[in-house]
Amino acid sequence: MTITRRSALALTAAVAAGSALFAGALPGATAAPSQPSQAVADQSPGVVYRVAGGALRAEALLRAGYDVLEDRDGDDLFVLGRSDTANRLRADGFRASVESVLPPLTWAPPARSGQAAVLDAAVAEETYYGGYRTVNAQYAHLDQVARDHAALATVVDYGDSWRKSRGSGGYDLKAICLTKKNAGDCALNPNAPKPRLFVMGQLHAREITTGDVAYRWIDHLTDNYGTDAQVTQLLDKIEVWVVPIANPDGVDIVQRGGGRPYLQRKNGNNTNGAGCGTTGGSSQVGIDLNRNTSSGFGTGSSTQPCSETYRGPSANSEAETKALQSLWRSLYRDRRATGTSAPAPADTTGMVISMHSYSNMVLFPWGFNSSVKSGNDTALRGIARQMASLAGGWQYGQPGEILYNAGGATDDWVYDDLGVSSFVWEIGGSSGACSGFTPAYSCQTSTFWPKVKSMLTYAATKAPAPYGS
Repeated sequence: MTITRRSALALTAAVAAGSALFAGALPGATAAPSQPSQAVADQSPGVVYRVAGGALRAEALLRAGYDVLEDRDGDDLFVLGRSDTANRLRADGFRASVESVLPPLTWAPPARSGQAAVLDAAVAEETYYGGYRTVNAQYAHLDQVARDHAALATVVDYGDSWRKSRGSGGYDLKAICLTKKNAGDCALNPNAPKPRLFVMGQLHAREITTGDVAYRWIDHLTDNYGTDAQVTQLLDKIEVWVVPIANPDGVDIVQRGGGRPYLQRKNGNNTNGAGCGTTGGSSQVGIDLNRNTSSGFGTGSSTQPCSETYRGPSANSEAETKALQSLWRSLYRDRRATGTSAPAPADTTGMVISMHSYSNMVLFPWGFNSSVKSGNDTALRGIARQMASLAGGWQYGQPGEILYNAGGATDDWVYDDLGVSSFVWEIGGSSGACSGFTPAYSCQTSTFWPKVKSMLTYAATKAPAPYGS
C-alpha cells in the first residue's frame, strides 16, 4: 500500500495492521499476514479506503450506499467506512486499499443538546474540538453582531430544523443580512434594491471548517466597515446573507463528539431508518440535504436510509431543504426559463455559495451530469477559474469533470429554479496537517481563512453582475 493523499494525524501500527487485513481480502491477493488485534479494529471510528478506478463506477458506489468522500485522485475515489467495509467492497467487486485509519473516538457529552433558551455571553463561548463553535454559540454570535452593529446587521429566522418541526428538540434556522441599511434593505423581497451574495456553511454537518469560515466572514465585514475601504464599499452596494449553520440538527450530533467530532453528514430525520445510529461512521440516521433537492434528484445518491448519501423519500422532502428554498425565492427573482441549456439573462444579479469540505475544488452546475452544459457555463466557468486561482490553484469545473456526478444538490437547484449563479467550494486538502473533515482549530487561522477571505471578497464584487462583462 502506498499512501499518496492523506496523512490522518499519524499512521500508526493500526493502519499497517488494517491494510494487511484488507489486502488479504482482495481478489488475487496473497494470504494476509497476521491479523490485527480485534481491539484495534473496534476502536477505530473510521477507515478511509482508496477505491481504484472508482470514478469510472461512481454511480454504482453511491447507489450501493457507500460514504464516497468528495475527493478524487486520478480515477480513484475514497470511501469512509469501518473495518468490515473491506469485505463489503470486495463482495461488490471493487478493488481498494486502506488509505488511512482515523484515531479512536473519545466520548465527551455536550453541555446541552438543542437550542438554548437564552443565547447569552456564556453560550457564545461554547466550543468543541479545540475552538469550533457549537450551534448555540453561532446563534449567540449572530444576535451579538446585530446588537453591536445595528446599522449593518439583521438576524432572520427562516424556519425550523427537522427535530424542532417535530417537537423533539432541534433548532431555529437562522441567517444574518449584512449591509449599510437603507429603506428596503434586508427585506424578504426578491425586488430589493441591492444585489445579494448568499454564503452558507455546514449543510453537511461534519464539514466543520465551513461554519468557522462563515463566523469569521461575518466579523470581517462588520468589524471593518468604515475603516476598510473595500469592505465599506461592498456593504454600501450589496447585501451579504450568511447562514453559518444550515444543518443544525446534524451539527448537534457532530459536536457531541467533543474532542473527536462525530462524522455525521446528514440531518436529524430518523423516520426512514431509526436504527441507523447517531454517531456517524458507516451508518447514520438522516437525509443528505445536498442530495435532496428536485434538480437532478436520484443521480449520485442512495435509496438506503442508513447511507450517508441517502437522498430521502422524495425530492425537497426535508424541513431544512424547504426552508432554504423558500428563503432563496424570497431573496432572488426567477430569471431563467426551463430547460438545462436555457441561460439566465446577462443582467441577472446575485450569487449563492455553499461551502463544503474537503478537496480544494470550486464546483458549479450542472452537477447531475457533466456532459450537459448550462446556458451560462462560460461565465460560471470563468468565475470559478478566478476563485480557484485566489485559493492558490484549486481545481475547478462541473462535479462530474473533476469529482463525480451528483444530483439533488443545492447549487443545481438555485441555478435551475432561479437562474442565480451558484457555486460549491470544497475547502481543505486531502493530505497534510490541515486536511480532512476535522482539521485542528489552529488551521482556521493559519490556512483556511486567508484563502477563503479573498475568495469571498471576490464573490461579493461579482454578485451585482456575474454574467455581465
